[in-house]
Amino acid sequence: MQQLTIRRPDDWHLHLRDEVVMQAVLPHSSSWCGRAIIMPNLVPPVTTPEMADKYRQRILAALPEGHNFTPLMVLYLTEATTPAEVRKGASDGIVTAVKLYPAGATTNSDSGVRDIEKVMPVLEEMAEIGLPLLVHGEVTDSDIDIFDREAVFIERVLAPLRKRLPELRIVFEHITTRQAAEFVLAGDDNLGATITPHHLLINRNAILAGGIKPHYYCLPVAKRESHRLALLEAVLADTKKVFLGTDSAPHLDPAKLQPCGCAGIFNAPNTLACLAQLFEAHDALDRLENFTSVYGPEFYRLPVNSDTITLIRHDTAQPAIAPVVTEEGPVTVFDPQIEIFWSIADNC
Repeated sequence: MQQLTIRRPDDWHLHLRDEVVMQAVLPHSSSWCGRAIIMPNLVPPVTTPEMADKYRQRILAALPEGHNFTPLMVLYLTEATTPAEVRKGASDGIVTAVKLYPAGATTNSDSGVRDIEKVMPVLEEMAEIGLPLLVHGEVTDSDIDIFDREAVFIERVLAPLRKRLPELRIVFEHITTRQAAEFVLAGDDNLGATITPHHLLINRNAILAGGIKPHYYCLPVAKRESHRLALLEAVLADTKKVFLGTDSAPHLDPAKLQPCGCAGIFNAPNTLACLAQLFEAHDALDRLENFTSVYGPEFYRLPVNSDTITLIRHDTAQPAIAPVVTEEGPVTVFDPQIEIFWSIADNC
């Protein structure tokens, strides 16, 4: 049996939902995660500091005893958001970042931004006070192929925004393409990116080959194998420009398994085990800690966690994780399509 001890990781992109689903899925993150950037796309969305604070209190109230977990709250950017609101949320210590969803890009994004010019005063304020902008990087034009939306977003939105406001700190979230990886790695220290475990492990064949598999459907959608390899190359290069954001996004199975199923992959229960297996396969276990625990805090200008967790490598493959049961139905856990020999030690 092999053991690996690393500083406690953080998750820089996490969906917890709310109410009974949140209560069921939260322990699967808070058991291993010191902090997490909490996505604000609830219904209704978290658009004000007051709403963010109330959501934070609901999360803290749902934490299991003994879990030392800090939710970092994010405002949902709309065309009605004001610079004063953002400044106050940041100065009060409630708001860690602001999220830009292009309208219609993903789950509960209908209130998102349609015209970036209408939010420029807010972005200019954020640049001045150093508040990060988190970007779901896809265009939503109906004439753009879904597999090209990220690359087109770079060209039409992100590159011009970086040129116009180079001092704005931006996290390009859950990148999925070679174009995105190259864009981020070529940028300065004000540009970083999160990468999910599932985009490091699967390509679009997981969704489409041999029949439609809804539990692998997420947005941005997984791309072809060459893009997955580009993401993996960026992570294994051990660059501080990319860090872990699981984009763990639970949906009840009945909402996934229907003619118009929800987008999202729930990976919180096995993120670290999957990553340890992947890094081991590439002789890179010594770089796992930086990706999961160091480079994210550095970008957000926060200290790394002082405590540690231990991962154990077993002699036999670990069984698949059963769906998480909520009062409203089950939530299926991500299946990485490879054997996993790692787990988190029970005392972590």
